[in-house]
Amino acid sequence: MPDASYSLSELVRRFGGEALGEAAVRVSQIASLSSAQAHHISFLSNPKYRSQVAQSAAGALIVGRDMADQFERPRIVADNPYVYFARVSALFNPPPAAEPGVHASAVVHPTATIAHGVSIGANAVIERGVAIGANSVIGAGCVIGPDARIGVDCLLYANVTVYHACELGERVILHSGCVIGSDGFGLAPEAGRWIKIPQIGRVLIGDDVEIGANTTVDRGALDDTVIETGVKLDNQIQVAHNVRIGAHTAIAACTGIAGSARIGAHCTIGGAAMIFGHIEIADHVNISTNTLITKSLTQPGTYTSALPFSEHSVWLKNAVQMRHLDSMAKRLRTLEKKLEDGEK
Repeated sequence: MPDASYSLSELVRRFGGEALGEAAVRVSQIASLSSAQAHHISFLSNPKYRSQVAQSAAGALIVGRDMADQFERPRIVADNPYVYFARVSALFNPPPAAEPGVHASAVVHPTATIAHGVSIGANAVIERGVAIGANSVIGAGCVIGPDARIGVDCLLYANVTVYHACELGERVILHSGCVIGSDGFGLAPEAGRWIKIPQIGRVLIGDDVEIGANTTVDRGALDDTVIETGVKLDNQIQVAHNVRIGAHTAIAACTGIAGSARIGAHCTIGGAAMIFGHIEIADHVNISTNTLITKSLTQPGTYTSALPFSEHSVWLKNAVQMRHLDSMAKRLRTLEKKLEDGEK
């Protein structure tokens, strides 16, 4: 059992909510209902899992107000049990502490500005004119290009690359393999070959942004690519040049966003969605997984284009029918007109 533990009353004083039952019960970690032990606190946000509580060994629960009186076990009643769980989990599981200082194998240009408390890992490269804010962590093998800016309390895991002149705000988290500021796909055709267009914009990332492993954010062709405050990007996402993503939008893995798309604030985009370039998506839009967005969405709401799966032979038959939808629609309109003429 870990050394650090908290009573339910201490958690309530820290995070709010209401402790019911034996508030002096101490917990030291969070766990699912199925795996929890006596020193764990678990959470229940969906009533359909209520039956699992009886078989669970959890020492305490986090529940919503609608389930406050349904259990005898020590519990914290919260308006949003899932958010409360997130806060308690962060308390019990802080990021690994990094040792301030520069590893002997790291290469730091003499013109770089490194603030107090910064940790720079093995084989990292910090190029000329870079500025790194206080208490930031630059993991092993990271490369920070010339004149890039890293804010305070940022965390760059191993092998992150930040290209020249890009800027990160405060408390930004970049996971391994993330690339910020690579060239956008700017090419001009000439006589059967492609001429590269220099990408002279930057990538600007706001505060409290988290970007997943192997996600790439291209620099702008002329203007900047902008990721606003609080945006959360999953793994293996492609953000093309000149894209702007509004504050507190969350995008799941394998999504592709083409150049110059504008995505609003407080949007959610499901995994493997595809966003065409040069379109605008309003605030508070929810896009389902595998959905293809080909034109601007001017109103908030949920948008879906993916067909549900079916047995393969049935899918093939449906696919054949879909190919003929246009001709079928024309025939239907012809029949409707004949019926109308006949009624007249």
